[in-house]
Amino acid sequence: MAEPEIPERFLEGYARILSEVAETGRRLTRDELETRRSLGREAAEAGHQLRALVRLHLSRTRTAWPRGAWDAAAGDAVLGAVEQTVDAFAEGFERAQRLTVRREEAARREFIDDLLYGRSDMGRLAERATRFGLRLSRAHAVAVAAGPEAYTESDAVPRSVEAAMLARFSGRKILLTTKDGRLVCIAPGSQPDVLRYFAKQAHAATDGHQVAVGRPHRGPGGVVHSYDEALEALGLAERMKLDDPVLYAADLLVYPVLTRDRQAMADLVRSELGPLREARGGAEPLLRTLSVYFDAGCVAAETARRLSLSVRALTYRLERIHQLTGSDPSDPVHRYALQTAVIGARLMDWPAKEL
Repeated sequence: MAEPEIPERFLEGYARILSEVAETGRRLTRDELETRRSLGREAAEAGHQLRALVRLHLSRTRTAWPRGAWDAAAGDAVLGAVEQTVDAFAEGFERAQRLTVRREEAARREFIDDLLYGRSDMGRLAERATRFGLRLSRAHAVAVAAGPEAYTESDAVPRSVEAAMLARFSGRKILLTTKDGRLVCIAPGSQPDVLRYFAKQAHAATDGHQVAVGRPHRGPGGVVHSYDEALEALGLAERMKLDDPVLYAADLLVYPVLTRDRQAMADLVRSELGPLREARGGAEPLLRTLSVYFDAGCVAAETARRLSLSVRALTYRLERIHQLTGSDPSDPVHRYALQTAVIGARLMDWPAKEL
């Protein structure tokens, strides 16, 4: 595609300056330099390329070379004027570009904040989204990665993940950013491979920290919903001690279902597990024993290994739990209520918090 023609006004007064410099040997005045900077700024705002503008100046230098500038002194003065002119022009151009970049960054950050907080008019938000490569009329899913530290978009970890994503999916409509110190990827819900790859890259870049993926939802509000699901999955993993590298909200739906009636769950936890507070050392050691026991499929030998206990010591703990609660963890009749109560205790951070 041919480059757009550059208007002559960006060379206004240039030939005259070269002619005067050849005659007098003077340098450009402060006003002349400021004029060159202004022209450079205008050229940047008009969307022209700096390389083409420099080439235009050099071409005009050749055609407008003053007749009296063939001796060494005059020629050296003219070349000095060319250098000053191009440098001032480029300075104005680069200032305008930096200002444009800052404006774009501010607009992008404002859009991301509005999108992930669910602020702003939804119709207007959808219009703004097209500028950043998203079509919010379709379903989107969000993945969130937490790291050992808070990140901004300019940090090395987000940049490395972004580079890997762009190299793999350069033509896809995805948005990579950071929010509240976490890495965030928004992708069409029909392209789960994008979020799987993001999860792989983010898990490695954050030294093995977890990544959560929300379910696909349609519309501007759907992005917020998926983002909230991913955040909840990360919080859930911390409370439930889940160590999966990638957490999918769709696989964790049972947990919010269990806590939908928080009062009922709190009553169950107090009823089933409250007596564990009477144990030496409090409820936490025995609660952890139950949690590991259920995670190990109620296999005593495996539970003892995970807890670094002897099978005899584990058996003593299970018997103590039976004595205190009246429920036998090894009895299928009692097991479901106990396991549900253990899940509820983790979700509600009991016994650290009173219910």
